[in-house]
Amino acid sequence: MKKLYFALTALAVVFLLWLYYNYNPAKYSFFLQCPFHKLTGLDCPGCGSQRAVFCLLHGDVKGAIHQNLLLVASLPFLAIQAGYRTKSWLTKKDHKWPLLYHKVTPVVVGVITVAYFIIRNLPTYPFKH
Repeated sequence: MKKLYFALTALAVVFLLWLYYNYNPAKYSFFLQCPFHKLTGLDCPGCGSQRAVFCLLHGDVKGAIHQNLLLVASLPFLAIQAGYRTKSWLTKKDHKWPLLYHKVTPVVVGVITVAYFIIRNLPTYPFKH
C-alpha cells in the first residue's frame, strides 16, 4: 500500500510539474483562483504561489520572488523535510527533522505567515506596484 501511495504521489508531482511548466497560471483560467483575493482584493500568504512555481520552473527566481517570496523562502525547508520523509520510506525507520518538531516552530511559522500577510498588503512600494 505504501508503494502505491508513493507511486501515486510521484505521478501527481510529475503531472503538476508538467502542467505548471507548460501553462502559465496568469494566462489560463483553469487554475484555481484565490477566493480570499476575489472577495477582498487583498493578497493572502498563498497568493502568487502558482505563478511563482511557473517562474521557478522556467529559471526565473527573481520573478518567483516577486510573485510570492514566502513560497520561495520555504522551498529549502520543504526540500529538507522531503529528504527526511524519503529517508524514512527507504530505511523503513522513522526519521524526523528536529526543527519541525520543536515546540516553538508552529509559533514562528504563524508569526512569519501573519507578518508576510500584512507586509505584502501595504499600499506602498515595493509591495504595491
